[in-house]
Amino acid sequence: MASNPQFETLRFRRPDKASPKPQNGSPAKADVNKGMLQDQVRRHFVKSAWTPNFTKALQLLLLVRVSAAMYANIQDCDEVFNFWEPLHYLDQGYGFQTWETSPAHAIRSWAYVVVHLLPARIGALFTGEKRAAFFAVRIFLAVISSLCETQFYRTVVEKVNRKVGRYLFFLLLFSTGMWNASIAFLPSSFAMYASMLAFSYAMEPASTKSKQRTLYATLCFAAGAIVGWPFALALSLPFVVEELFVFSGDRVPADMYQTWLKRRWSNFASAVATSALLFVPVVAIDSLAYGRLTLVPWNIIRYNIFGGSIRGPELYGTEPWTFYFRNLLLNFNVAVPLAYAVLPALAITYVADRRRLGSYTPSLEQSSPFTVLALRLAPLYVWTAILTLQPHKEERFMFPGYPLICFNAAVALYLIRGWIEVAFIKVTGSPYRASTTSIFRTFTSSVVFAAIILSLSRTVALYQYYHAPISVTYQLQGQELPRLLNVTGFLPPRPADVKEEELPRIDLSPIKEFGLRLCLGKEWHRFPSHFHVPDGVRVDFVKSEFDGLLPGHFPPSGRSGLWLREGTRLVPEGLNDLNKEEHSHYTPLHTCDYLIDLDFPEHPSEAPHEPRYAVDELAWERIHCAPFLDAKHSPVLSRALWFPGEKWRSQNSFGDYCLLRNKYSVRRKEQEMLKAAQAGA
Repeated sequence: MASNPQFETLRFRRPDKASPKPQNGSPAKADVNKGMLQDQVRRHFVKSAWTPNFTKALQLLLLVRVSAAMYANIQDCDEVFNFWEPLHYLDQGYGFQTWETSPAHAIRSWAYVVVHLLPARIGALFTGEKRAAFFAVRIFLAVISSLCETQFYRTVVEKVNRKVGRYLFFLLLFSTGMWNASIAFLPSSFAMYASMLAFSYAMEPASTKSKQRTLYATLCFAAGAIVGWPFALALSLPFVVEELFVFSGDRVPADMYQTWLKRRWSNFASAVATSALLFVPVVAIDSLAYGRLTLVPWNIIRYNIFGGSIRGPELYGTEPWTFYFRNLLLNFNVAVPLAYAVLPALAITYVADRRRLGSYTPSLEQSSPFTVLALRLAPLYVWTAILTLQPHKEERFMFPGYPLICFNAAVALYLIRGWIEVAFIKVTGSPYRASTTSIFRTFTSSVVFAAIILSLSRTVALYQYYHAPISVTYQLQGQELPRLLNVTGFLPPRPADVKEEELPRIDLSPIKEFGLRLCLGKEWHRFPSHFHVPDGVRVDFVKSEFDGLLPGHFPPSGRSGLWLREGTRLVPEGLNDLNKEEHSHYTPLHTCDYLIDLDFPEHPSEAPHEPRYAVDELAWERIHCAPFLDAKHSPVLSRALWFPGEKWRSQNSFGDYCLLRNKYSVRRKEQEMLKAAQAGA
């Protein structure tokens, strides 16, 4: 029949299976369900979960990490005396030495220290002062950490779930634990960087076809253990189990099992053999530094595990099994219970929300997706169990597991959100209403927001309450030494009409003629390193109530090559691995020109070797004092967190962290140098 020209004909057809091409250059809609965890509630006409791309995430992380490099405290004296001081020795030729860097024991790697020598010299080159080298190294660490964190986060977005990636990003970005660990000059921080990269590769299911996954993940785990801290290799145990025994990404018929197993073991053995080559440069550098063949990772393991009852880490203190959980609550707050509840949460999801990991037909030829995800979540449990069983516990030991706390918590939060979605649909009987409600988003946002607020509060508290050691030590360079040069005629008078920020950098090199000495008593463990003390000022210890072994001085020596110092090969006298006090490491109090001390006026305590120097006005004069929290006499909540307002601060008790001047010795040296300057004129 011919069509009537008076009518238009409309034809209906089914939509094409292929998605239409984006118009006007707009990006195609992202596949929100391509990861391991599958969203069950589809939000129509609503954008998928916001996740910054690699560049934007890196920019945000750099902003926070560089801020940490400039303002974070030094949390551990081991960082100063075993890493900052050896680095200062390589760069400047002097510094404190511990028994760990003695060739007789060699449990600290010079290879790890040497990696940081170039950024230190670059920082000093641009500013002309070594204090800048300290911050240059920290910024270098901040950049490395930011890159590793970004890669880890983006992998979770792509391989696990966009929402999980978003939660992970904010937990990494704001947590106090990552603020401290990301810029710490410690092997455990290096192991943390390497582990994040390793897990970025390990998020992909193991397969005989994915040799790159096996090689790159193994290389990263090995680097964290060989260059950083050997015990961090324990984090790889679930990865090794998956590589060797779990089908994961493979589907294996029963008659092909032996062939599959041989291929998996062969691939892993090849990756291990390749990774072992990392020992070559590390052993070469350490052997060159110590003057004999040295395998530092083995020395660390031998001392910590096979040291026996007389020698071993227990000499330096033990903690109860609750230590890490209490410490983690301070650093990660609400993320901690979530992180350790994730495997039980996964079991509940298996029963109540099984489709969350996609459709799966049980089969002997393939792995359950729940098994694969459990292997991704297991490393934190393994790491915590191993560290908790050790009597000697320190905060830095947990650093390699910090990103995993954020990851496990993010997965747990996502799974709990899934339970709420299932309950909502069951109660309302309407998947459409579930797709339009904001209940789920409000729940997860509230948890993440609470974690952010508590983390920011803790981070600010650390700065406000404990930053005095760095700021007070700087006053020697920024205030006292320029004054000394001024009164002795080495520094011309400051023009009255010139602002302080417009003044040229002061040359402190004449200070070397004074023979000044800065002393540390009971505050020896908060010394921020020689990088914060100008050249020409010797740092020594005076006797305090501490009766363990204090560091000695590296032997003075010239350079042997671009980085090596001959003193690294010498076995120093007075250093032992039994933590026995060495009295030759003390100097008499009357030889000290300056002293750093902490005084608590509200709760004074005078021990025989720890008098209140700060109130002895006959002998000592205060140059600069800053408040320092008296944690023993402050409430738990107000000392752990910081909130604005004098009422909150008034609950705490504070002491005076002071730089003191010896009135007699400094005045005598002022007079001597003034006479010398006048005679020279």
